[in-house]
Amino acid sequence: MKKYEVYYIEDDADIACTVKEYLEHRDFHVSVFSAIAAAKKALDMRLPSVVLIDWNMPDGNGRSLCRWIRSRWRELPVIFLTVRGDTSDIVTGFENGADDYVVKPFELEVLYSRICALLRRSGNVSERYLSCGPISIDQERMMVFCEEEEVSMSQAEYHLLLLLLQNKGKTVTRERLLSQIWDSNGNYVNDNTLTVTMKRLREKLKRPSCLKTVRSFGYRMEEME
Repeated sequence: MKKYEVYYIEDDADIACTVKEYLEHRDFHVSVFSAIAAAKKALDMRLPSVVLIDWNMPDGNGRSLCRWIRSRWRELPVIFLTVRGDTSDIVTGFENGADDYVVKPFELEVLYSRICALLRRSGNVSERYLSCGPISIDQERMMVFCEEEEVSMSQAEYHLLLLLLQNKGKTVTRERLLSQIWDSNGNYVNDNTLTVTMKRLREKLKRPSCLKTVRSFGYRMEEME
């Protein structure tokens, strides 16, 4: 299994194919997106270890995408790829949170070394975040975000959401939720406690469609098409 995942936002199919082939021979998994909209959708579903962004895209530029990424995942590594004439814009783009940039045409070894250096500094940030639809958790800071806004949570609400996100795509039974969130502390609670906590959680998260009730069984976090 490959350790690091790269999202590469690039509309030039030849360049994208060359970079993808090179990096995958060096134990990366690379997903290529030819439009910013497609990249945003993928990022909402799963975070990579690093994002490579071509500065000029058919549906926008790298600066706007980087700003959007930083509003959600502050530490996710981002590298801009640009032609020499855009370099001044790229430097300005660092104000929006990019970590590095590489000028086209570039040597593949140079790009690889920049990625590795960035990952050594930042670690695999993707393991820190869990997300589903508009909801994300920063596990290190124990913070919850919904539609880019931080949401204040009680301890029970946070751990309920965390357990569901850790099991995204799977139904978690009411019994398991009760035992892992409450009974693990030696505190017996009745079934209604979970119902009330879930109701408060849903209200705080603006009743997200990705949080499903499996009647008479439990709950499930599920990505929506």
